Amino acid sequence: MTPEGVATAWVTFDAHGQLSGGASGLADRRSGRAMTIDDPARVASVSKIVTALTVMRLVEQGRLDLDEDVSVRLGYPVRNPAFADRPITLRQLLSHTSSVRDAGENYVIRLGQQLRPQVERTESFDPDHPPGSFFRYSNLNFGIVGSVLEKATGERFDRLADRLVLTPLGLDACFNWATCSEAKIARAVVLYEEDGSPLLDDLQGQRPACPVFVAPGVACDLDRHELGSNGALFSPQGGLRISARDLAVIGQLLLNRGRHGGKAFLSPASITAMIGPVWRFDGSNGVTDDGFYCAYGLAIQSLPGTGAGCRDDLFGDGRAAFGHAGDAYRVRSGLWIDPKRGRGVAFIAVNNGKDPPRGRSAYRAIEEQLAAKLR
Repeated sequence: MTPEGVATAWVTFDAHGQLSGGASGLADRRSGRAMTIDDPARVASVSKIVTALTVMRLVEQGRLDLDEDVSVRLGYPVRNPAFADRPITLRQLLSHTSSVRDAGENYVIRLGQQLRPQVERTESFDPDHPPGSFFRYSNLNFGIVGSVLEKATGERFDRLADRLVLTPLGLDACFNWATCSEAKIARAVVLYEEDGSPLLDDLQGQRPACPVFVAPGVACDLDRHELGSNGALFSPQGGLRISARDLAVIGQLLLNRGRHGGKAFLSPASITAMIGPVWRFDGSNGVTDDGFYCAYGLAIQSLPGTGAGCRDDLFGDGRAAFGHAGDAYRVRSGLWIDPKRGRGVAFIAVNNGKDPPRGRSAYRAIEEQLAAKLR
């Protein structure tokens, strides 16, 4: 049973299309508009998959190298001061093995601010583990990735992700509402505080006046954004707005080993590189967040882990799955693929409160409930 006030949408799919779907609750309490599988919501860290797909398309075009020192692209040193001789690469950033770490909200870099001061802070790095040796989940990793993408292409991150991934897949989705259609903006899912006041995305059918966070005293003039100076601006770590139906299309792409609509979108080798895993917990080589992370590729989690302390069996039956979870602004989301059965599930649950009921695993009860739609 869905908790009071929580709104959900879910879709199950196989390699050929949607199998089932459903929704509950309200997408907009002011208007009384019901939630549907076509309503876009901020899906938090599931967004990282789209950022990684953008990287992999450029890798296949020969414009990026997963193992190149990102300092070369950015034009300044990105180095852990405790291991200054060790380069940091896209592969490490995408797999959270870069030794970069979040210090407060150092990954929230507003318009008018730049990435470089954050990557020059000692606090932004793990002083005990060199790049490539240790897993620590960090959103700042993806702000750096976004900056590399802008430097490599001369294109703003949100527009690049739209051109290389979202539009070719036929998705009316966007980072920070910047490239979604007016029709999709009219269907935005509003996120609420526990007291019922709007927390985020109360658009009331209108495109936001400014789609990004802005530094105090700075005008929202995106034409003045210096490409590559702040790739965190459009939230590559968590700012994707997408519906459950469209999220399922991304799941189908992964399930089909890079093919979409019968055509190659990415090579099977690129999908294999993403799924990995690059890192697997061995008892001491990473921070698992109470057993939530036990294996990770390039923006892809693998479940379940078998090491001591791993509590990531989302489905409760030991089945192997890969995908990603999302958690921010009271949203719990997920995109999960069961490769053995050739099926997957995409889900979004909003307005869960700061500390929703816990499940039997490291996941919350609402995530386990929606994942169970994949039977």
